[in-house]
Amino acid sequence: MSNNSHISHRSNEEDSLDAAAAIVTGGAKGIGAAIVRKLAASGASVAIIDLDGAAAQTLASEVSGAFALIADVGDYTSLSEAMEAACTRLNGLDILINNAGWDHVKRFADTEPSLWDKLIRINLKGVFNATHLAIPQLVARGGGRIVNVASDAGRVGSSGEAVYAACKGGTIAFTKSIARETARHGIAVNCVCPGPTDTPLLEEIKRDKRAAATMDAIVRATPNRRLAQPAEIAEAVAFFAAAPAHVTGQVLSVSGGLTMAG
Repeated sequence: MSNNSHISHRSNEEDSLDAAAAIVTGGAKGIGAAIVRKLAASGASVAIIDLDGAAAQTLASEVSGAFALIADVGDYTSLSEAMEAACTRLNGLDILINNAGWDHVKRFADTEPSLWDKLIRINLKGVFNATHLAIPQLVARGGGRIVNVASDAGRVGSSGEAVYAACKGGTIAFTKSIARETARHGIAVNCVCPGPTDTPLLEEIKRDKRAAATMDAIVRATPNRRLAQPAEIAEAVAFFAAAPAHVTGQVLSVSGGLTMAG
């Protein structure tokens, strides 16, 4: 990577991302907020891009080096304006974290095309949009990192989450393809796949009794016998954010052993 990049690879140092410029989509709550806190604690300046402006601003007020912008990741124009503003304030870009996501648990036969469109727009098109906007910034920087937050649902499937799982499976494939296309520019692209994680979104999903029963069964089937904590996902994301450029096109599950690579 060029000398313009602010990503270093000093292992086990809290400032391993010292002076790095980062964008986290969907960074206001849950896993995204944990990622923002972790990157900032590691020395990065972080732009939080989220549709929930109030929550994003609240988090930014609590995290040194973070600031908030409002955008809909599924709207290319809206996201373009926010990312341009972020890169101007950050004086460039080193790291993009594609974290924004949304889910609604329902068996596929009971869903409607309008729900499919919303899931695809947020979970897949949002990744396309942010990545397309970030690549020129990272190329200009002389390299950088893209970390996509997908899901184990995209690796193994998930009942009641067919379209969501398809989006996350698409994100995994997209990660590998973009890793191939951008490696020559010093850009590493990797993917973190959380298993069930203790977030506000999961609590919302569990309001449905059938979904709650499914989640309870999943926890019982997990060797660690518990949900992941957002901070644990953030640690995996931060690993890829600071890893050498030769670590690219990889998919890392953070599921307490619920799924294991063959």
